[in-house]
Amino acid sequence: MNEYPKTLVDALSIYRKQPTGNVDWDQAVLAACRNKEKSAPTWLNLHDVVLKAHKEIENTRIASYNLQDEGTYKAHAKLLLYIANNISLARQRRQFIIDDNNRDVIRFLLYYFNGCPLAEEVFPGRGYKLHKNIMLQGAVGTGKTLLMQIFSEYLMRIHSPRFFYNLSVTQMVNYYTLHNNLDRFTYNEEENKGFKCTPVNICLNDIGIQDRTFFGMDTGLLTDEFLHARNEIWTQYGKCAHLTTNLDDKALRKRFERNDGFGRLIDRFKTYNIIPMGGTSRR
Repeated sequence: MNEYPKTLVDALSIYRKQPTGNVDWDQAVLAACRNKEKSAPTWLNLHDVVLKAHKEIENTRIASYNLQDEGTYKAHAKLLLYIANNISLARQRRQFIIDDNNRDVIRFLLYYFNGCPLAEEVFPGRGYKLHKNIMLQGAVGTGKTLLMQIFSEYLMRIHSPRFFYNLSVTQMVNYYTLHNNLDRFTYNEEENKGFKCTPVNICLNDIGIQDRTFFGMDTGLLTDEFLHARNEIWTQYGKCAHLTTNLDDKALRKRFERNDGFGRLIDRFKTYNIIPMGGTSRR
């Protein structure tokens, strides 16, 4: 608010209103009031709506960690490693290894999950964006699922709104077998009344490789339905569905063109930051 025009602040105070932080909006409100337009009371009422929205956005910004500060970044990186070694891998009695195959991926994800614009600079030329979903792509055992498990634990413990549930295709199939729907994995409407839905952020692991007939159901069709629904949820509700897969680009296209003659699923993968992970198995 330091650069906000003081004259605009003073003018709004005449009408007992605070600035919203949006100069264009505040000037429009003042113009309606000064010209004594019939719509002036409406502008003043809607000003309170915009002011409330601005405060919500500002509170979210203040609550976020500023990873553009290198010291803050190092603290979060240290926390992530602590969680990896003492929570995610504790039962396996092994340590999480950071090397040339995952170092930049981890840096990107730390920025990304904290909404830090520096994420888009980690891999120049790839076009990764903060608003897109995440797809980790790599061979068996390269640590894709483990990395997403670690970030899920990390985001939960810093109370991040970007927290996601880490799930598997097998869990999704089991849920469908019990409930004959995918609601908990998609719109999450079962516990609500009316048309309200409460989707959550999730990560579905190992898509495309567990396609088989299970009690008469083609599990590949379930994955396709999940992806269609989650694209709509991402568009309308801003909730992410991250993915991991062992399939490379060619295999991914072949698999998801199988039941989709219009190519919608392949096109919707454009809404993902598709991040390759190299190396051999870490198991």
